[in-house]
Amino acid sequence: MKIAPYVFFAPGALMFSIYVLIPIVQSIWISFQDWDGLGPKTWIGLANYVELLDDDTFYVALKNNLLWLGLYLLAIPMGLAAALFLNQNVWGIRLYKSMFFFPFVISQVVVGLMFTWFYAPDFGLFSQMIKWLTGSEVAILADERYVTYGIIVAGLWPQTAYCMILYLTGLNNLNSEQIEAARMDNARGWRLLRHVILPQLAPATFIAMVVTVIGALRSFDLVSIMTAGGPYGSSQVLSYFMYEQALSEYGYRMGYGAAIAVVLFLIMMVFITLFIVRMIAQERNR
Repeated sequence: MKIAPYVFFAPGALMFSIYVLIPIVQSIWISFQDWDGLGPKTWIGLANYVELLDDDTFYVALKNNLLWLGLYLLAIPMGLAAALFLNQNVWGIRLYKSMFFFPFVISQVVVGLMFTWFYAPDFGLFSQMIKWLTGSEVAILADERYVTYGIIVAGLWPQTAYCMILYLTGLNNLNSEQIEAARMDNARGWRLLRHVILPQLAPATFIAMVVTVIGALRSFDLVSIMTAGGPYGSSQVLSYFMYEQALSEYGYRMGYGAAIAVVLFLIMMVFITLFIVRMIAQERNR
């Protein structure tokens, strides 16, 4: 039996087990406990999950997470459009690529602060534009109707840049022979993109889809910086709700926070499993 593959595989498997699998199991175990993080644990079974199902904040956070998920996926077509625009050999294209790439390299905290100022009623550019167009100001981050949409727009800016980078890498590795053959068959524009280019970009699309879904469901940084879940909890998401219950000054309910984390993990696994199954089915049909 060849031992070399197992030797190379073992360090990665060990690290994955220590930093991923074991924490997942521990979180599930803690979700069945009443624990403040310091004292002894008390087994309470499904009580945390029962309480979670009766918590109105949980449903607000879940609704917002689904809204994040639906709108965050816009980053994929927008990233593809930006990549197609930038995939040209014209003068100054490197400068444009740098400008589009910029949002990806800055911190989410910086993005949150920039958009907080952008939406500010007194001096924000967006608020001034709305006032100029409508004659009245709109406080995006203080209005329960618009706050979640405002945060999602802030998140779409760097996420689109990330998807653009994935697609630019894919476009640089296209099979030029297939493209030339398609053009000889009079394939142009949308037909060329749909039947020749997009199938070759399937791996990039898969990665973009998975990363975008995970980013939407674990959205925390922007919510924390821009609104802290407000106003009145209307911009709450599951990850921030988990933080409030387990680690913030509002309480040290590790078991309840772990229950929220388990629910969030299961939602992620459902979507990621669907993507993987679909990708495997597409590969088998080729």
